[in-house]
Amino acid sequence: MDRRHFLRFSGALCATTAALPHAVRAQQTPVTTAWRAFELTTSVSVKDPGAHTRIWLPVPYATDTSYQRGVQNTWQVSGAGAAQLTQAPGYGVQMLAVQWPDAQAPRTVTLTSRFQIRNRRVDLTQPPPAATERESPTALREFLQPTALLPTDGIVKTTANQITRGHQGDMARARAIYDWVVENTCRTASTRGCGVGDVRYMLTANDLNGKCADINALFVALARAAGIPARDAYGLRVANSQLGYKSLGKAGDVTRAQHCRAEFYADGYGWIPVDPADVRKVMLEEPPGELPLTDAKVRAARVMLFGAWEMNWVAYNHGHDVALPGATHGPVPFLMYPNGETSDGRLDSLDPDSFSYTLTAKPIPI
Repeated sequence: MDRRHFLRFSGALCATTAALPHAVRAQQTPVTTAWRAFELTTSVSVKDPGAHTRIWLPVPYATDTSYQRGVQNTWQVSGAGAAQLTQAPGYGVQMLAVQWPDAQAPRTVTLTSRFQIRNRRVDLTQPPPAATERESPTALREFLQPTALLPTDGIVKTTANQITRGHQGDMARARAIYDWVVENTCRTASTRGCGVGDVRYMLTANDLNGKCADINALFVALARAAGIPARDAYGLRVANSQLGYKSLGKAGDVTRAQHCRAEFYADGYGWIPVDPADVRKVMLEEPPGELPLTDAKVRAARVMLFGAWEMNWVAYNHGHDVALPGATHGPVPFLMYPNGETSDGRLDSLDPDSFSYTLTAKPIPI
């Protein structure tokens, strides 16, 4: 690992920093802010013989932020297919919706998305800056609401109360939830895709295993149950890690590189990035594998991922219970993969070989 680069990125401190090397605890310099540009190509070829084919492709978050900007989408559709950018109700999840009326004609679509990203960090070692833009009360209320798989009552509320008891203020309570999730979950390699994030089941069955859509959903649901606005951020890894983590990056063929992250809101700071799921990914996958919580790489990732994201990843949306426009089936829990259906049923988004889609990412000049 390039330790000097890592230390510049991981200045945010958490309650566990007393156990870290002094150099990590002392470093307070800000994150590198250089923008990088990428091109992401999503290619779909529907081979299912069913008629009335519809496809929904997630697109990068279009609103410029301090860490992602300049999104441009173009597409090509075969035959008599019709495509348009649209959005689902509720969270306003944007997507490219494509449909073909004829099952006999070739049904292919290529979506090309260009965007710029840069590393993101909120400096939690300093008092909140006076100029921070505040989120509207209406938006914050939306990110306190339960969803189909993220309830905020019952065992979720009870667990959140137990975790946050004795902690004062949203920052301290969010940190307590983050530490609890890191310490009590487990990444399971056999989980399909990124998981589904059924939080009530996870807590009721005491089955806190899964992948990013499970582990980070648990953080979000517990935070909401504690009265802290929180949201998942669904997206895709598009480059290797520059911090030396082999497990936290993917370049070139990113067909299976989907990754869900999380954020919570704190007055004065705004939205704060976190990623307890990636801490568990480092533990499971970082060579030589099966690292303990006490390993130096794990401790460093745990510090970094409360308040910072390495932006070798592009954000799609924050949506839950996404109603795909024109779909004959019910909502999907989230839109992070290509989705599709024909008259014979819904296509399997987690099987890109059968569904016949690929995603490729490459850096481009700014």
